[in-house]
Amino acid sequence: MATERKKLLLRLDPAVYDALARWASDELRSANAQIEFLLRRALSDAGRLPSGVGKMRGPGRPTRASAREKQQPENPEEEREEE
Repeated sequence: MATERKKLLLRLDPAVYDALARWASDELRSANAQIEFLLRRALSDAGRLPSGVGKMRGPGRPTRASAREKQQPENPEEEREEE
């Protein structure tokens, strides 16, 4: 089960936001995903990214296969045994 994501109000200069939104669009990310990507990269570069942090999904829309994987259990055999 995924952990709940933290919500954060961020105030930015409009020109900074516009540049960020254009950059995010170029990389097929939302502005929010671009901010998280940049923060993770900065934390990693500084050696401050916690070891338990999960990976981010790549840019662009999820593939149908990855969407199906989220819907299906990892090991269907285990679920049958639990029933």
